[in-house]
Amino acid sequence: MRPGERNLITDVDGIFVGNAEDDGLRSGATVLTGNRPFAAAVHVMGGAPGTRETDLLAPDKLVAEVDALVLSGGSAFGLDACSGVVDGLRAAGRGFAVSDVRVPIVPGAILFDLLNGGDKKWKANPYAALGRAAYDRADRAFSLGSVGAGTGATTHSLKGGLGSASVVLQGGATVGALVAVNSIGSVIVGDGPEFWAAPWEMEGEFGGHGPAQTHAPANEPMLMKRQGAATTIGIVATDARLDKAQLQRMAVASHDGMARAIVPAHTPFDGDLVFAASTGTRKLADALVDPFLIGHAAAVCLARAIARAVYEARPKEGDRVPCWQARFGQG
Repeated sequence: MRPGERNLITDVDGIFVGNAEDDGLRSGATVLTGNRPFAAAVHVMGGAPGTRETDLLAPDKLVAEVDALVLSGGSAFGLDACSGVVDGLRAAGRGFAVSDVRVPIVPGAILFDLLNGGDKKWKANPYAALGRAAYDRADRAFSLGSVGAGTGATTHSLKGGLGSASVVLQGGATVGALVAVNSIGSVIVGDGPEFWAAPWEMEGEFGGHGPAQTHAPANEPMLMKRQGAATTIGIVATDARLDKAQLQRMAVASHDGMARAIVPAHTPFDGDLVFAASTGTRKLADALVDPFLIGHAAAVCLARAIARAVYEARPKEGDRVPCWQARFGQG
C-alpha cells in the first residue's frame, strides 16, 4: 500500500468533497458526492447516533445507490444540512427516478458541537444553507482540520477536526477515508504528542513522532467531555465494485481503525458511525481476497485520517480546548 496522489478520499476516482463552515457558529458541514450515484452502506458502533435516511442503506432495501453523503455538526439541527444538499442535487437534475420525478437520496450523520462556545442563538436553522454551500464547493481538493463538519469538534483534551487519508493497493484499487473527529476518547497517548494511530502513519502525515515509548494500560479513562457531547462520524470509499452487503462489511472493518486511533472509542456517549461507499469503476480481481484487503485498507485509512484531523486543527479565538499544533507543533 502507498498513499494516493492527494492522500485524500478524493483519490477514489469520481468522488468529490466540499466543506462549509461558520466560524461564529463554530460549526459546519461536509458533503461527499460523485459524478454519478454510488453504492453505499453504514455501520453504527456508538451508543448515541444521529442520522438521516440510513435505513435505506441496508442490503435488503430497494434503493441501490445514493447521490451524496453528509457529515455535519449541530446535533439534530445539523441533519438539515442534508436538505440543502438535496436542493443542490435537485437543481442539478440528480436523484432517484420515480416516473418523471427525481428524488435525491442523501443519507447523513451528525456530531454534537452545541457547547463549544459558538453563537447558537439562531432564529432560523443555518444548516440547510451550510449543506448547500458545501455541496456547491465539492471538488477533488479540500482542506482538513478546523473546517466543515470538523469546525467545532473537540476530543478528550484537544480540538478535533476533519481528516482524510487514502491508499492505493498493489492490485490497483484505491481506498480512502473522510472523518469528523469529536470524540469522548483521546487521540494522543497520555500527555502526547504521540498519536495512538502512529503505527499506521505514512510519510510523516501527522508529524512523524512515532509510537509512544510507554503508556499505562491499567489507567482508567477520565470522562472529560459532557455526556452526549461527542461522536466521530466518517466515510470510507473505494473504486472497487462492491455491493451494499460487501460495503457494510467494509464499514464494519473500518471501525477497527477508529478503535486504533481513539481511546476509548465506541462509548455509550459517542454516536460513532461509518458510511462505506463504492464508485464501482474497478472490477474485483478476486471476489474473496479483494474485499478482505479493502476492509483492512479502510481501517488503516480511517486511523490515519483521525490523527490527521487533530494534527491539522488550528487555534481560533475563543477555543475552549487547545489544538495539537498549539501544544506540540509550530502553530
